[in-house]
Amino acid sequence: MFNKIITTALLSLLSINAANAAIEQTKGDFKDKFRQLDESLPTPNVYRNAAGQPGHQYWQQKVDYKIKVHLNEEKHRLDASESITYNNNSPDTLKYLWLQLDQNKFRNDSMSAMTTTFGGIGARGPATQGASGSKPAQLSLAALRRDQFVADHELGYDIQKVVDKSGNKLHHVIVGTNMRIDLAKPLTPGQSVEFAIDYAYNIVEEDAVSARSGYEHFPDDEREGGNDIFLLAQWFPRLHAYTDYEAWTNKEFIGRGEFTLEFGNYDVEMTVPADHIVSSTGELQNPKQVLTSTQRKRLKEAENAKRPVFVVTADEALDNEIEATNKEKTWKFSAKNVRDFAWASSRKFMWDAKGHKQKGANQDLVMAMSFYPKEGGDLWKKYSTESVVHTLDVYSRFSFDYPYPTAQSVNGPVGGMEYPMISFNGPRTELQDDGSRTYSQAEKRFLIGVVIHEVGHNYFPMIVNSDERQWSWMDEGLNSFLDGVAGREWDPTIPWGVEPRDVVGYMKSSSQVPVMTQSDSVLHLGPNAYTKPAVALNILRETILGRELFDFAFKEYAQRWMFKRPTPSDFFRTMEEASGVDLDWFWRGWFYTTDHVDISLDKISKLRLDTKNPDIDFDRQRQEELDKPLSLTEERNKAEGKELWVNRFSDITDFYDENDRFTVTNKERNKYNKFLKDLEPWERTVFERAVKEDKNYYVLDFSNKGGLVMPIILQLTFADGSTQNQYIPAEIWRRTPKAVSKLIVTDKDQELVSVSVDPRWETADVDVSNNDYPRKIIPSRIEAYKAKKSTKKVSRDIMQDIKTEIKSSDDDEDENND
Repeated sequence: MFNKIITTALLSLLSINAANAAIEQTKGDFKDKFRQLDESLPTPNVYRNAAGQPGHQYWQQKVDYKIKVHLNEEKHRLDASESITYNNNSPDTLKYLWLQLDQNKFRNDSMSAMTTTFGGIGARGPATQGASGSKPAQLSLAALRRDQFVADHELGYDIQKVVDKSGNKLHHVIVGTNMRIDLAKPLTPGQSVEFAIDYAYNIVEEDAVSARSGYEHFPDDEREGGNDIFLLAQWFPRLHAYTDYEAWTNKEFIGRGEFTLEFGNYDVEMTVPADHIVSSTGELQNPKQVLTSTQRKRLKEAENAKRPVFVVTADEALDNEIEATNKEKTWKFSAKNVRDFAWASSRKFMWDAKGHKQKGANQDLVMAMSFYPKEGGDLWKKYSTESVVHTLDVYSRFSFDYPYPTAQSVNGPVGGMEYPMISFNGPRTELQDDGSRTYSQAEKRFLIGVVIHEVGHNYFPMIVNSDERQWSWMDEGLNSFLDGVAGREWDPTIPWGVEPRDVVGYMKSSSQVPVMTQSDSVLHLGPNAYTKPAVALNILRETILGRELFDFAFKEYAQRWMFKRPTPSDFFRTMEEASGVDLDWFWRGWFYTTDHVDISLDKISKLRLDTKNPDIDFDRQRQEELDKPLSLTEERNKAEGKELWVNRFSDITDFYDENDRFTVTNKERNKYNKFLKDLEPWERTVFERAVKEDKNYYVLDFSNKGGLVMPIILQLTFADGSTQNQYIPAEIWRRTPKAVSKLIVTDKDQELVSVSVDPRWETADVDVSNNDYPRKIIPSRIEAYKAKKSTKKVSRDIMQDIKTEIKSSDDDEDENND
């Protein structure tokens, strides 16, 4: 109500600012940044309700597997048979089933192979096209190695038999990385069907083809011994998910979009060389047949150990490498309620373990374990299993108690990949000439970070079972957010890559796509699926909602969808419903657009409340006039001693020589008295108090140059050196999302000298040079350099070069040593 009696000058300026903002919004390009997101989300139904919860008729399929597999180390081949029980919990009748044949991706006729581009945005592998004939195109030796490996090996699944439980053949059709099995009779709701598949495939060399699994062969020399590490994943035909939102999720596996799977129980028997150690999803069922009594005793001791205990020591692993055997052992594992199954096998593995206690949880003891060769060295001995325990501790606080009996980190050729209870992680030590093994700071940080990230995937998506083929960000983004939380609780000096400043370069790039883009179509997967959503959640937690509201809502989402399959709408709705805050503007801006944050503070106007008393206000106006700088003409005339006409002829005067335009008349005084008289008593009280307090009125003009609406976070600095922080919610942009003005009132003695927007870089503002008023000088660097000589192509001097002698390999080695 104070606006009714604010001064004419103040009203005028505010209206001009509002009018200018309105002009910018009436050019036909107005976008409602606060439009309700429900217009874009799927309609709530009996399977997924409007609160983001599983509906009262929610369902999902269940698939159980019994698999017997034989690892042929010499041929790098798996031979296996599996028996599958498929439970139809859907309301639909199914005439056929779709299975994933992920190994078919490596075939020359796969969609992945046929659509691989030569260089370009988002392409993996160093390949670049030449520039208009001036330079040759480039193809890395690694790319050539991959092509040669694929050409030299028969890759993909060899499906040998598909039969029902009675042994009758089932008609099946292979479509790229998918296989359709036609059922003998339709599978009605509530029924189950059993069938079996015999299959085999040649395992890819991971270092050659850059896969998510495969084998690594070590050189056959004194130092390495010619042994292998096998990381086995996507190693068995497995059911595609059948869902309420898409039916069969049978999109071709191209490589980037990961996996959409059903929960079930697994019983797996792996027959491997007798000196191999096996790490696997699930619990070992026959320890007496595959472990020595000493190893079993050590494993028991590890349950209550303060630090990891070696179940298989470094010396024992080295002995296994040296004393290879032709005998075999069968390891048996069982896993309950998991969505996938992976394992690793090698005679090179040492194995350490440590128990992680979860008081009051259904799974009160979790065995954190690591498997690694001597190449892992002290880096793995010190940090792998401890990182596993730290991950379980932090992630459980934000979601739920870890429900499985083991959590494992395995070293091998895969840089980082996750599966239920097991993860593959790549960093290693470097063998030096003196026999020691060292590692860089970067390798240490990489190991800790990748273990936290991959073990964290047990929660998202191995338990909160989102669709990775469709929405990478739902597991990678949420997991990157949490691994950033866990990482900064480990050591905040390590750059975890989830701070707002870590995404600004990507957000202002021209090759963005929205976060909601399907996985295989994303141009830059790392910043799009990992960093940007992680940063968004970090901002949501620390800046917009605050920790209490965010943590409650996030945990509610995790617990609602534990062992179920959420979609983005379920996440968005749960976070809003549980926090009690409308976040539609946030999801729309960060996840559905490529807008970026760039809020500019363009101008600050200082205003003073008119008293309406002409004896005061006119005198103020006179003083403002006197405070203006003299014109150059007037100043130079004075300096030259020019005498003014009015001074030379002072005998000629009139009324206006004695009274200026600020002279007060009784007419103005009467007008002032009438103004006071016409005010309601409460209005006069308010007005007179405002005049007496004589506060400072500042109007701050902001423009939104990036298009992404965000809260405006201000740091106000006053003449006495004190500062004050002010938070303006994003809703200030709801009517004019391109430009807004904000009135800030301070006490008389609090004179504003400067204002900074987002002073702590909380909002991922891409251009901080326009965040300060007055503008700051931006520090940067300049480097002196020596001009290079011309790089014109030098012709070959064959006459001279032909005299050069051929160097021996020893000469090359001596030259390298020098």
